[in-house]
Amino acid sequence: MAGGKTGMTRRDFVGYGTTALAMAGAGELLSGCATTQRAGPGGPGGGSDGPSQSIGYFARFGVDETLIRETLAAALSRGGDYSDLFFQHRVSTSMALEDGAVNKAFTTVELGVGVRVIKGDQTGYAYTEELTLEAMRSAARTAAAIADGPSRPGPQRLHVFKDIPQRYVLKLGWDAVRPEQKLPILEGLNAAAFKADKRVSKVTLSFSDEHGAVLVADSNGRLVEDVQPMTSLYLSCVAEQNGKREQNTYGVAGRAGLDFYSPERLDRMVREAVSRTTILFEAIQPPAGELPVVLAAGSSGILLHEAIGHGMEADFNRKGTSIYADKLNKPIAHPFVNIVDDGTNEYARGAINVDDEGNEPGKTMLVENGVLTTYLHDSISAKHYKVKPTGNGRRESYRYAPLPRMRSTYMLPGPHKHDEIIASVKKGIYCTNFTNGQVNIGAGDFTFYVKNGYLIEDGKLTRPIKDVNIIGNGPKVLEKVDMVADDLVIDEGGWTCGKDGQGVPVSQGIPTVRVASITVGGRNA
Repeated sequence: MAGGKTGMTRRDFVGYGTTALAMAGAGELLSGCATTQRAGPGGPGGGSDGPSQSIGYFARFGVDETLIRETLAAALSRGGDYSDLFFQHRVSTSMALEDGAVNKAFTTVELGVGVRVIKGDQTGYAYTEELTLEAMRSAARTAAAIADGPSRPGPQRLHVFKDIPQRYVLKLGWDAVRPEQKLPILEGLNAAAFKADKRVSKVTLSFSDEHGAVLVADSNGRLVEDVQPMTSLYLSCVAEQNGKREQNTYGVAGRAGLDFYSPERLDRMVREAVSRTTILFEAIQPPAGELPVVLAAGSSGILLHEAIGHGMEADFNRKGTSIYADKLNKPIAHPFVNIVDDGTNEYARGAINVDDEGNEPGKTMLVENGVLTTYLHDSISAKHYKVKPTGNGRRESYRYAPLPRMRSTYMLPGPHKHDEIIASVKKGIYCTNFTNGQVNIGAGDFTFYVKNGYLIEDGKLTRPIKDVNIIGNGPKVLEKVDMVADDLVIDEGGWTCGKDGQGVPVSQGIPTVRVASITVGGRNA
């Protein structure tokens, strides 16, 4: 079909999207999600099942094997070693409730393809929102400009990989959920938050969901397709007492459907948001200085993710910018410390069936018995280190090339008990809820803001604390982890990880952990 028109133009897509959105209530936009997950992960030359007879999900946008093969041929026209295409379709819907009424609602529709060409250590990347042969060839030639050599042939056949994991199959896809089915959730939470405590003066709710799919096709002939849902819900409340105001938020998220919002989960949202807010009226700032710090199970995993996890991403180590670059197979923590990055937790926000290079995402043991055993690899870093990819090649969208990124990073349970850890601290702080922070990924230096916590005095939790900064170095803090409890919690919060201008959804978790000392920026004595 060289020189002919195939695929979908931007104008065609806008017209299609308008019609499809009008039909969304009837479940037509992304119908048949379960049947379109045709492909599975696998390496080049393995796990194939012969040439594919249809593309599956993306056929509705005019994507076929001819379009893919000819685009890959153009991508290799200047002698690139490898090329891949990353197609993405995503429909995202958001609703916000404030002052008792929905005051914001919008839908965003994305469709496009990114073309990557690799030559040695160089990567060329381009993308287009026009799924036509002309536009895709143009993007492919742009990406191919990094190479300068004789043309290499593209794949003659595309191989669909079966048995893709099914970690987020929905009973009802978000394409089939009407706005009026979401409204009772928002209205119910709003009423329940006001009812929970008379000091609550304002409630804000934000509900989002998305559905769509990705398709990865590469110059080795691999074809991998995955349908990917996502949803999140945040409840923020303001409380007033004796002329003072406090505000706090609680949220949940996952690759799940409408049934994710069970009565139990919604009750927890109200309870946590209101209690986290109202307890701030009693809170004080702790004394400043070097203190033992106990991290509560669950969302305290943000410190593990930011201050430690990023340093274990292979690109930072390959470039020598991470403090862990020379620590592979060396002890970096006590023997009872074990850290995992996991893409397999069903329905978790950080779960994936395939990564954005089409590789299988397993459970990667980063630290085992205190020893750094591996890094988080995409295909490029895996080739450099002569290991298999760990399924951590991720990207925000088709507009970006993939990078080694975390999925769900957590510390495994240890030999201690929660109460034992609290009782071991003479004077310190217990951190239960973190908000923002800053990290120098290379060195691992960090500053985190603790929104909620407690003083620990003589082995007991006493007064609540707020507005606390903890300052330290991630690798050194990991060395100072001297107690780990057996109460691991994977947090359900809607965490998004930023790196090189890209944001991707992640999960995180941690058991109750004691750090022997961290600098606490509280009040002076």
